[in-house]
Amino acid sequence: MPRVLLATDADWIHQEVDAAIAGDDIDVLRVREGVEVLPAVHAGGFDLVVLDLQIGNMGGMASCMDIRLDESVGKLEHVPVLMLLDRDADVFLAERCDADGWVIKPIDAFRLRRAAAALLAGETWTEGRPATADSVNG
Repeated sequence: MPRVLLATDADWIHQEVDAAIAGDDIDVLRVREGVEVLPAVHAGGFDLVVLDLQIGNMGGMASCMDIRLDESVGKLEHVPVLMLLDRDADVFLAERCDADGWVIKPIDAFRLRRAAAALLAGETWTEGRPATADSVNG
């Protein structure tokens, strides 16, 4: 069963993501602070990390960069990261931190489930202004 780590301090986002993704086939675990993401990824064996862009004092972008840094020096195997962005202009931030995909709020369960499934299958999922013409799925 795939394991998903969700990092958000907003209860409504946790409820939306849990309702859209969790079930008999996917287990979703939550951390509330960005500083908890990297230790959880090292300890948890997650198949996907979902990061809210705004997480307390260490946001989703910094958390994603932490994961990518540890991957780049061989401390972690690659783990796909899905960013939950606040607006279309935030696509730049998701690109800069090398996220595998992103969904722009407001979140809807259908798009979120499709995005998670794509990343779990080793694909990408992007919305909004495309990074490249061939990277747009949604």
